[in-house]
Amino acid sequence: MAADTPPETTPRAATATASPAKAGGTTLTVGTGAAAGTGRAVGTAGAAAPSGNGTPTAHAPAGALTPDAIGFLDALAIGLNATSPAYSLAAVIGPLVALVGVHAPGVMLASFVPMLLIASAFHFLNRADPDCGTTFSWVTRALGPSTGWLGGWAIAMTGVLVVGSLADVAVGFGLLAVGADGLADNTLVREALTVLLILLMSWLCVRGTEVSARFQNVLVLLQVLCLVVFAAVAVYRVYAGTGSLDAVRPAAGWLDPFGAGGSALTGGLLLGVFAYWGWESAVNLTEETKDSANAPGRAGIWSTVVLLATYVAVAFAVVAYAGTAYLAGQADTEEDVFAALAREVLGGWDWILLLAVATSALASTQTTIIPASRTALSMARRKALPAGFAHIDARRGTPSTSTWWVTGTAIVWYVVIHRISENALADSLTALSLLIAFYYALTGIACAVWYRRRLMRGPGPFLLLGAGPLLGSAMLIWLLVESVVDMADPGNASSSTAWFGLGAPLVIALFLAGAGVVLMLVRRAASGAFWRERPGVAPEAP
Repeated sequence: MAADTPPETTPRAATATASPAKAGGTTLTVGTGAAAGTGRAVGTAGAAAPSGNGTPTAHAPAGALTPDAIGFLDALAIGLNATSPAYSLAAVIGPLVALVGVHAPGVMLASFVPMLLIASAFHFLNRADPDCGTTFSWVTRALGPSTGWLGGWAIAMTGVLVVGSLADVAVGFGLLAVGADGLADNTLVREALTVLLILLMSWLCVRGTEVSARFQNVLVLLQVLCLVVFAAVAVYRVYAGTGSLDAVRPAAGWLDPFGAGGSALTGGLLLGVFAYWGWESAVNLTEETKDSANAPGRAGIWSTVVLLATYVAVAFAVVAYAGTAYLAGQADTEEDVFAALAREVLGGWDWILLLAVATSALASTQTTIIPASRTALSMARRKALPAGFAHIDARRGTPSTSTWWVTGTAIVWYVVIHRISENALADSLTALSLLIAFYYALTGIACAVWYRRRLMRGPGPFLLLGAGPLLGSAMLIWLLVESVVDMADPGNASSSTAWFGLGAPLVIALFLAGAGVVLMLVRRAASGAFWRERPGVAPEAP
């Protein structure tokens, strides 16, 4: 192996277990080239069954997720859909243009940098430890159980916060796409359909990973096709001079993220991080993916690259067609700006873009459940959560108990927050940026700490295992601090209402963080086995 090439690691063939307690606590057994101690059950595969790719898939042994259920392309589709590209663009394009004007494509490009660096950390950590708990498992190994527990809690709570909103958007845009505008404006009907949709998507998750993958493959193709049609028509009308708004021809200078100034860039990057968030769902399926040590991580990295191309292209098209004044004026309407643009650009064919947003939110409703449920499963296997969360459906090989717990909690959160106000629902989404930045930053730090013995083996390991992830983490921590300062001002919240003298999004984030700490202490008192684990380090490559 070349000295400047990041060392490969071998995926575990079996689960290593904790050795007997010693004076300093429990010591984890580390196998050759891999971390140990996931506690997941691994047995001999039984008879083969068709997978989502039409190739044989081994049945899961009792108590284990279904191995080899999906392939690289399935994981890529799930990673893309988890970000909900059309919905994310619809939600951020107005506020982004209000902040940075024509430099919105450049800010989307700049936001890609920390995402790529953290995706690289996910890739290399997954090589060492292909565990569906991802950040929870990796941070526990590198930084200790308490930090790992809080990272896992953050992932679970992002799912709870966003699932209801995604389903609500899917219902609303779906009704608009079929011309049922009256039903879309009926709060009770929309709320009931949203709850039913969440339950349906959760049932698909429990039904089987292969079924979910096939469904996601169809949705990602439909979504991307609709976005391409919209962008192509918008750009054509700009150059043909047939647009109905204040069109402006695209320029290369739009790719300069610093054109609008430092403070505007900070706010824009926060929006960009939200837009890219979710690609790691592909890695949460690592135990169910063929070539689990490599394919999920590569799917996560390629997801960010595909998203970059999509976001920059659509941002160019939207800004060129609508102009900055129109988009900035629509900043407070969030995703509704795409409904207006659909009519402006496509006329009677506006259902194409409406369908894209509905499909995007629908797909993401399902894929966002995956990280939260798999993380809870991984935490329960390590005794960080009650054992019941580790239950796996014996016939389908899916984490049914944790999935339904995530579903139930998300529905309760959606209904309660939605009844408070639409603005409160938007504020809960804004709080997501804090949780996202937190656990992404932890993952980058964990990568550098876990591989610290290998960083001096050449420029490749130093950059890809250490400097890159740490730089990505530093950028996210900076954004986290800036976000906290911004959210402390109630005037910056969607509701513009002070909760305990602070902005509602910050209060929501602090409440969830505090609840996580309390639950961690309660669980530690009930069962301290997980907290006897000690941080480790990747063995030096031969």
